[in-house]
Amino acid sequence: MGQGRILAATAAAAALLLTACSSSSGSDPATTAAAPAPTTPAAAPTAPGPAAGPGGSAYVALGDSYSAGVKISATLPGTPAVCARSADNYPHILAKALNVPSFTDVTCGGAVTDDFAAAQKGGADGNSISPTPQYDALGPDTKLVTIGIGGNDIGFGGIVATCALGSGSTTSATPCTDTFTKNGTDTLKQRIDATGTKIDKVLATVHTKSPNARILLVGYPAILPETGDGCRDKLPVAPGDLPYLRTTLGNLNKMLADRAAAGNAAYIDTYTPGRGHDVCQPAGTRWIEGLAPEQPAAPVHPNALGQQGMAAAVLATAKTA
Repeated sequence: MGQGRILAATAAAAALLLTACSSSSGSDPATTAAAPAPTTPAAAPTAPGPAAGPGGSAYVALGDSYSAGVKISATLPGTPAVCARSADNYPHILAKALNVPSFTDVTCGGAVTDDFAAAQKGGADGNSISPTPQYDALGPDTKLVTIGIGGNDIGFGGIVATCALGSGSTTSATPCTDTFTKNGTDTLKQRIDATGTKIDKVLATVHTKSPNARILLVGYPAILPETGDGCRDKLPVAPGDLPYLRTTLGNLNKMLADRAAAGNAAYIDTYTPGRGHDVCQPAGTRWIEGLAPEQPAAPVHPNALGQQGMAAAVLATAKTA
């Protein structure tokens, strides 16, 4: 395939990514790497779970598309079009494994932290609306809350699209790094630091609405391999930009871990178990699909195996007292 056709295909895939991650405020997480797959729990149920009482479900899942499992299976009946929530996402796997008495999944593709407090607007036409804020699912009877958020706040979809489209540069070996580093300042690190304040507010709000709940703040899994030049056929990134993108995902996850520690929540590391399951691995090993997914998933998002791997990481903490 000629360079022009490669660039055209990359541009089309990047546009698809931006559509998949779109919301009223931004798009979904950054990038890095991937160890042996953990033992996965049983398959998820196909329904949202038992109905919640007036005090809220025992388990409530909040989050963005990495938690919603966008495009990995048919959207759950009754799910708003903007959310594209799957019955095979890690919240459903977790709910079944824990046998919770009631469960509400309000994860939504494209969500940013502000969407927890307001009806989310987005989707392909920009006008689809989720009927209620995610916080509305919480209540005093809620005992467990998982939260997967932050990637869209730093502009994940735009980051991936920018880096992919710039990867064919003939003037710089690090076009993506150049774009996001201005006068020696890492603008993505600035976005991550600013998002930390929003995460603090999320955790405080959840504690207020569900004072008896255990809160698990879920990090983002590995996307790029930790060594080598990547795999341009699946995710076009200039080899010189890989260290910067690995550092960016590391910074995002460190921020989430730090905010969890400060906000009386447990941080769930999905990056470490995801090593060796990055976008460059073959089907059956890979947790993250590329710009043109080969298995059901949104571009540069977890496939079903990735959701199972994330569920195993969450379950390991959720099962402890």
